[in-house]
Amino acid sequence: MPDNVTVERDGHVLLIGVNRPQKRNAWDRQTIAEVAAAYGVLAENADLRAGVVFGHGDHFSAGLDLADVLPAVQEQGPKALSGGGRWDPFGLWGEPVPKPVVMAVQGYAFTLTIELALACDIVVAADDVRFAQLEIARGILPFGGATLRAPLQLGWGNAMRYLLTAEEFGAAEAYRIGLVQEVVKPGEQLDRARELAQQIARCAPLGVQATLANARIAQRAAERAAADHLVEVLPTITASADAQEGVASFVERRTAEFQGR
Repeated sequence: MPDNVTVERDGHVLLIGVNRPQKRNAWDRQTIAEVAAAYGVLAENADLRAGVVFGHGDHFSAGLDLADVLPAVQEQGPKALSGGGRWDPFGLWGEPVPKPVVMAVQGYAFTLTIELALACDIVVAADDVRFAQLEIARGILPFGGATLRAPLQLGWGNAMRYLLTAEEFGAAEAYRIGLVQEVVKPGEQLDRARELAQQIARCAPLGVQATLANARIAQRAAERAAADHLVEVLPTITASADAQEGVASFVERRTAEFQGR
């Protein structure tokens, strides 16, 4: 079975590329596990000082491959997104990688893309990017950190607008609300992300990692209670008739008809 994720060294920087362009880089269980393994390499190799995560092809990711992943979520809960290892790319269900990660996004940047962006430290977007947090249009709710982090990082109103409507937004809006830190021409996002990661890697590693760790303590003090609530509520939502309708409508490429049950 071919790898769904490429891993490449660039000096002190690790390049992690999602490589399922034929599926618009949708994450199935294999992709989740391979991304988590790559984050483990970044975390545990003392010579690596920063990471870059990106998507090969025209899109970062169309989101989760729900037909493959949803059964695992129903069985394991939100921890299914962690990849099962020590280091969780979303920094919720396992340990967050202790080194900075810069993200480059383009094209479709749906659902888990936003949640991964909220877990990363710097985000560079191509100006053709199309963000959307689509879970409620699929009969479920975000479970990779958007409900925890978006209100704090983007502001309550900005977060609720996109979490509760599934509305699409572009690079300019993402920059306005603080989801991305730079906007560049399409095709330039990965090079710029690499430049930023290399700049970080030239700084003192212990100081960088301590700065990141201290900032996370300040930001994430309230996350645990919300994460615990998510573990409690998610099984009811994923087992609902609306969730089944959401997946069916996605597979059948039609508008979902929800009944609230």
